[in-house]
Amino acid sequence: MIETFTIGFTKKSAEEFFTKLRKAGVKRLLDVRLNNSSQLAGFAKRKDLQFFLKELAGIEYEHVPELAPTKDILDAYKKHGGDWSVYEQEFMELMARRSIEKQLSQELVEAACLLCSEHLPKHCHRRLVVDYLDEHWGGVSATHIT
Repeated sequence: MIETFTIGFTKKSAEEFFTKLRKAGVKRLLDVRLNNSSQLAGFAKRKDLQFFLKELAGIEYEHVPELAPTKDILDAYKKHGGDWSVYEQEFMELMARRSIEKQLSQELVEAACLLCSEHLPKHCHRRLVVDYLDEHWGGVSATHIT
């Protein structure tokens, strides 16, 4: 059984975010965002996040762009009011084309936390990554930190 976590940084203060990660026992944060250096990310910009994770919680950081949607898939859904079911299907197909189950090690995912911006996992690709890996590896489950 592979136990993992997911979290979105929006609607959380830095104190809430880092405390939740530390209390959950997260060992590594896997940044699955396409754009992780936006000014809108606040404390979750790549370089700042990497520093804060290590200093405040002893958590490793790794950016894993293979687990992010393409700009086209993301824009169709976010900027153009796309349908979630279409986004979900396109993202699952993208992960299959990328063969992420062969690109990632199970050790990388174990006790790690997938990070993106969405507050809740229901309409977020981080949940789809977990579902995809569970389908291919079997026995992958996630605690969604909200």
